[in-house]
Amino acid sequence: MNEALSKRLKQESVASPLQEAALSLLLAANRLNESVDALCGSHGITRPQYNVLRILRGVYPEGHPRREIACRMLERAPDVTRLIDRLQARGLVRRDRAEQDQRQSIACITPRGLKLLETMQPVMDELMTTCFRQLSQHECQELTRICARIFACEEAPRPPAPARHAVTSSRDDH
Repeated sequence: MNEALSKRLKQESVASPLQEAALSLLLAANRLNESVDALCGSHGITRPQYNVLRILRGVYPEGHPRREIACRMLERAPDVTRLIDRLQARGLVRRDRAEQDQRQSIACITPRGLKLLETMQPVMDELMTTCFRQLSQHECQELTRICARIFACEEAPRPPAPARHAVTSSRDDH
């Protein structure tokens, strides 16, 4: 097992190279998430809210319905509606009605939301540069290629939910 992983887990080995790779990837992702969480928090938003703003900036001046935002999220968010509500309450997002279906709302980033992302971008760029400073451009490309292969497994069947064990009564019902 590599030294960094061994130090972090405080153990000498894992069962297989597959487990070592999976644990390394999970820990690296967690480190990035913690750093981005802190950056977003310093700007008064959460990482999922930042993600929504980035998604909407990508289609500005247009917007997306909630369902499309949910599909584009980096991490599945259980309640995109509440994320959008909070962003709207801060004036970072507005909602418009869809022309084809008035029942559907379209979330659009506001100038204030764009300004927030503009303010955050240099700091986010610096954070990513710091996090990846030990990797060459070639290694970054290789990491991207490897992650793409892992993404390809997204459609793999999910493990079954754990079986529920019947609760037995200590009382004799006979």
